[in-house]
Amino acid sequence: MGMYLNCGNEAFRQIRNGTYVDKTGLIDYINQTIDTARSLTCFSRPRRFGKSFAAAMLAAYYDKSCDSGELFDGLEISHHHSYKKYLNAFDVIYLDITWFISVTDDIRDVLSVIQRSVIEELREAFPDYVKADETILANAILNVSRKTNEKFFLIIDEWDALFREAKHNDELQKSYLRFLRGLFKGGPSMKSALAGAYMTGILPIKKYGTESALTDFEEYSMTNPDMLSEYVGFTEEEVRSLCLKNEVDFKKMKRWYDGYSFEDHGSVYSPDSVMSAVKRKRFRNYWTGSETYESLKSYISMNFDGLKDAIVAMLGGGKIKIEIARFQNDITSFNSKDDVLTLLIHLGYLGYHEKTGQVYIPNLEIAGAFQNAVEGDGWEEIASALASSEDLLQTTINEDSAAVETALERIHDLNVSVLQYNDENSLSCAVTLAYYTARNCYTIVREFPSGKGFTDLAFIPAPHMDKPALLIELKYNKTADGAIRQIRDRRYDGALSKYTDNLLLVGINYNKNDKGKKHTCIIERFR
Repeated sequence: MGMYLNCGNEAFRQIRNGTYVDKTGLIDYINQTIDTARSLTCFSRPRRFGKSFAAAMLAAYYDKSCDSGELFDGLEISHHHSYKKYLNAFDVIYLDITWFISVTDDIRDVLSVIQRSVIEELREAFPDYVKADETILANAILNVSRKTNEKFFLIIDEWDALFREAKHNDELQKSYLRFLRGLFKGGPSMKSALAGAYMTGILPIKKYGTESALTDFEEYSMTNPDMLSEYVGFTEEEVRSLCLKNEVDFKKMKRWYDGYSFEDHGSVYSPDSVMSAVKRKRFRNYWTGSETYESLKSYISMNFDGLKDAIVAMLGGGKIKIEIARFQNDITSFNSKDDVLTLLIHLGYLGYHEKTGQVYIPNLEIAGAFQNAVEGDGWEEIASALASSEDLLQTTINEDSAAVETALERIHDLNVSVLQYNDENSLSCAVTLAYYTARNCYTIVREFPSGKGFTDLAFIPAPHMDKPALLIELKYNKTADGAIRQIRDRRYDGALSKYTDNLLLVGINYNKNDKGKKHTCIIERFR
């Protein structure tokens, strides 16, 4: 058993010893690709979304140096016909690129350290088949496979770490891609030495122009997870089961960590955040709390037309349509706001609807990250508006309509074009932005169905919160009185019937032609 060659199943055993969510169905998908033209899989997703757990699982399953039956018997994979066929069937080479970077003094030497380290273990395991002076890993693998008539399975964890850590070193990046091409595009002979390969990373495979640098890989990512979407993170069913077993409030879990939505499997949650909340019985910012907000701030502050407007619109609960196809799959080649927003999808800061091509801030955890990121560096006015939103909520609850009018005037006066609204939709964005921190204690729903129609905004109190529910109707060039009448005429309280003893009706109008105070607000208690 080595560090890189056939490293055993202990890592997965430790995972199984804790609270384990069965994701072994991924193995059956990989099994279907073994010894086929699509045997190379790259599955990218954000930090702490279970990439290394999946890599350890696959290593334990395929590694021929150990017996892993006890770890997998009874799990989902054991019910598939491919289970026994490939269980502990291959020599596995496992490369954790972040590990090699951490133990190498100079990042420019990482590739030579990788090849030297793995070749040394291959030479120890197969002394008759690896030359003493061999320096090319692909050659060593090919020679061993030819002599033994056995195949290797390659696992590369955090494959894109060099692109992230040496983002301005083009020569190193090109050398790294040549190294990978040697492993995976070495012609028929090299392909015959590999049963398959699995790479994890945050970024999809680097593009040059419109072409991928490694065209033989089947790629799955946050923008196109396809049939692997249930393995991006935890599904809603899995989270609900965890909450039930551990007596954790599922509704709170959903508010905090839901929001990544995929066509095939609906909601997907950040695994690390969910498991931390289950363990600690506390809901807070776990995922983004593990790194500085400076990286997010640096991206959203880039000087691209429309980027700031897009961020402000999403802070206000909006969704922004973008084009993801031109993104070069790295963290330096930005040509538009869409490139920046696409990167934020892959980093986990934005959710993405593939059907509509829209991005959005997915949940309460990420909303907090954006609030922290918009401090300073040209965001001072927005940060001030977000900081004052808690006071605004309290003045609303206190039925202080004048204070609400003043706060909305301040938001409207910000030098951001998306807030210079000319319809009820952009007014809704401004109002949601003004009440930004209300999402800490409310679920905010746009176009909320109730009674005979839809209310523009509904603020539904989180469980156990001693807060009134709010129904907010917005008008443009009409009257706040008319907004209140519409709420009452359409019986908008119907869907909030359990809150009728503590329900506030809020009518807001913006009069574009008024040369004085343009916002008017009326707040009434439902009776």
